[in-house]
Amino acid sequence: MGETEDERTAQASQLFENFVRASTCKGTLQAFSILCRQLELDPLDHSNFYSSLKAAVSSWKVKALWTKLDKRAQQKVYNHNKACQGTRCLIIGGGPCGLRTAIELVLLGCKVVVIEKRDTFSRNNVLHLWPYTIHDLRALGAKKFYGKFCAGAIDHISIRQLQLMLVKVSLILGVEIHVNVEFVKLLEPPEQQTEDAPGWRAELRPSNHPVSDFDFDVVIGADGRRSTLEGFSRKEFRGKLAIAITANFVNRNTTAEAKVEEISGVAFIFNQKFFLELKEETGIDLENIVYYKDNTHYFVMTAKKQSLLDKGVIINDYIETERLLNSDNVNQEALLSYAREAADFGTNYQLPSLDYAINHYGQPDVAMFDFTCMYASENAALIREKHGHQLLVALVGDSLLEPFWPMGTGCARGFLAAFDTAWMVRGWAQGKNCLETLAERESIYRLLPQTTPENISKNLEQYTIDPATRYPNLNSSCVRPHQVRHLFIDGQSGLVEKGGLSRRPVSLSRKESEVRPAKLLTWCQNQTQGYRGVDVNNLTSSWRNGLALCALIHRQKPELIEFDSLNGEDVARNNQLAFDVAEQEFGIQPVTTGKEMAARVEPDKLLMVLYLSKFFEAFRKSSLNNNVSKEPDENGEECPPKTNHTLENLAPPRKRTPRDEKKAEDDSVNKRRRKGSSYLTELSCHSAPPIGEDGELRENKVRSMATQLLAKFEENSSTAKVPTKCVVRKDFPPGLGGSDICHFCSKRVYVMERLSAEGYFFHRECFRCDVCNCTLRLGGHTFDSQEGKFYCKIHYAQRQNSTNWGRLKRTTEGRSHLKPSPMDSGICSTTGGIQPAGTLVSLLKRGLSWPRRASRAVCVLPQQLLGSVCESITAVGSHVRSYSQDYIFLFELLSLGCPLLCMMHEMLGQIYQEPQLAQQQIFNQQLA
Repeated sequence: MGETEDERTAQASQLFENFVRASTCKGTLQAFSILCRQLELDPLDHSNFYSSLKAAVSSWKVKALWTKLDKRAQQKVYNHNKACQGTRCLIIGGGPCGLRTAIELVLLGCKVVVIEKRDTFSRNNVLHLWPYTIHDLRALGAKKFYGKFCAGAIDHISIRQLQLMLVKVSLILGVEIHVNVEFVKLLEPPEQQTEDAPGWRAELRPSNHPVSDFDFDVVIGADGRRSTLEGFSRKEFRGKLAIAITANFVNRNTTAEAKVEEISGVAFIFNQKFFLELKEETGIDLENIVYYKDNTHYFVMTAKKQSLLDKGVIINDYIETERLLNSDNVNQEALLSYAREAADFGTNYQLPSLDYAINHYGQPDVAMFDFTCMYASENAALIREKHGHQLLVALVGDSLLEPFWPMGTGCARGFLAAFDTAWMVRGWAQGKNCLETLAERESIYRLLPQTTPENISKNLEQYTIDPATRYPNLNSSCVRPHQVRHLFIDGQSGLVEKGGLSRRPVSLSRKESEVRPAKLLTWCQNQTQGYRGVDVNNLTSSWRNGLALCALIHRQKPELIEFDSLNGEDVARNNQLAFDVAEQEFGIQPVTTGKEMAARVEPDKLLMVLYLSKFFEAFRKSSLNNNVSKEPDENGEECPPKTNHTLENLAPPRKRTPRDEKKAEDDSVNKRRRKGSSYLTELSCHSAPPIGEDGELRENKVRSMATQLLAKFEENSSTAKVPTKCVVRKDFPPGLGGSDICHFCSKRVYVMERLSAEGYFFHRECFRCDVCNCTLRLGGHTFDSQEGKFYCKIHYAQRQNSTNWGRLKRTTEGRSHLKPSPMDSGICSTTGGIQPAGTLVSLLKRGLSWPRRASRAVCVLPQQLLGSVCESITAVGSHVRSYSQDYIFLFELLSLGCPLLCMMHEMLGQIYQEPQLAQQQIFNQQLA
């Protein structure tokens, strides 16, 4: 009997070892199926599967893995796998972020199903890992599944290996994974609800797959940038053209290959000699290059367009990025040669052979793409409710926030988003209010794009799905529940937006920004037709002189621009005027400056399409655009024309009628009223009417309140003279930017280069301490709200101490000056008037006034001197503490330099005396 037990244990251990060693997705799933069948385990019993597997496989080899997983599962947030018991989750996509989310949800006690439309893991590209990511994967037993994981100083792993590792951990914990299954859309619960009626389900391909009958409460999109879940608008971030090339070469794991050093990241500005030699020897011009060694030799580089044209990789030069990098415009053989040459030079020709690895298409694994355009979701989650069934919908990974690959943020921020999503599911499953759940998730999502290895918590051991353990400066309530009301879709009113009168800046989602250039050009031609000097026949050179942009604005609001006074040759002024007016009046952010437009031969087409698309969205529903609004939009849907509601058509604000019996107030009150009235008038005149949600002009809340208060002042004050005519400003100062002006250098700051803190915007390089001028980081700074200055924490504390001491001294001095003397009190009479001159008393007081002032000054002088000395000592001490390192260095320099100077002085003296001694000796010899 014991022998049979040993054999069974050995067999279970061998089956589990086969599962751990599987190197493909199909092989892993097949080995897992055999393991469950032989050990008679039910993988669908997610709540008991892990404990059953642990009891069946108890060899010494896996005890370390069980220990790590048990330690993770024992965290308090999981509540012994009962925190979300009964919650059913569907995850779309089997990438690293989707699988990492699945692991957290199953540890919370959810029933988790993952669907993946492919059955192979063939992505050889290598991911950079942050320290916390390495620690997190090690805690899940990564070394057991991949022995080379982050050995030594290695901080990267291939996507394929990471997926295999996470798939195995997910299966062990009870996650249900299905491959070759594609998500199509969500299916709403039926209107007729019975006991057996289905809830939220998914339409899949193939349609007869068992997961089609799976009812779920949570669905998470982890299927990349082309997410198929509806309800998530996307923001586009576009920078200067940058062309990336990735290449994977076969790694044969020879000794010669092992000796080749990796390139963790070399940029042109840090090693110009390397890149200049590369260009001189091979003709390849790069901006940076990275080389990682994993299952393949992975190279990624940023190539300059002119270099690709010179080497014949790109056949024809086009302005449009899509045409430029289209497969028909790329010479594949030249691309293979280009990447091979760059890799060979980058490794100093030490790799024995550079044979390309094969991708899942059966082609050499080399790719060229444009990474300047990145997308981010406007929101991280939403809740749908239909016929009594609620569904929590969320995004993770590239679906939520596309990474900027040179910074290596994809995997790290993806895992952080997975933890944040699991925390949201936990709160929602435990009965937390829907709007509060969404508000907290959106508050945390605002931190995600700003995370770096430096500004997240350094205590990696304490990391859990609770955001407070990972974000040191967490404010989980910066978004209020009423601000996310539109993210709760109840199925009756659809997407409900609250606060329709509030100003909505013209920011385009991904769907809205996809206006066809041909349609956009036609619309612009119709809008600018008949204007002097304007002939729009393209989306580049026709807009250079700025007249077309001014005509576009003048067509909608003629009072903003005096078009007849514009000079077509003054390109910079025309463009800057159009940019400033569009930003001030319509909230359309500029993409460049007037001077830059004048310096170019023709504007960049992509930038102009993006900028003009915002005008299209802002104006297309105006009553002036009937010829456009009746046409089908870019998605083939017709847009019915809407009337442009101006301020005159709005209902007048209510005015409070003062009581007739109220008496007139005194002069001081009326004076205050007049001052307040003039301020409100200025506020009302300078508040531009914003654009409403549908594109029409509406009155914002601030102006409405100002108008009501102004009406009250007009009726209550008979002496106030308030101008009622509101003059619209036509002239805008150059460099106007509103909130997009750098707080430090007062120059314009654009979206791609700005940071924000304490309500101010600024350049990244301008964010410095006001005392020591050292670069600050978000979360590591302090702010003086009275002076509007930023400090590092050390100098802020020193400044506070010195400020408090100076304030105390000034207060003491002020009190001493304010103490009246007995003789001074007799100068003024009880009525407050001065005694008339000519009396004996007044003459005596006047004659004795200067001795009293002199004696008082002499008495106060020591106190003033003491205060000055104390302040000087404090300032000197603060200065010495601030520059202690400099003074230490100066002391060391002097301690070495002074003896050296003395020694040199003696040597020079001896050298000076040597000729005289020699002459004296010669003279003595002659005498002798």
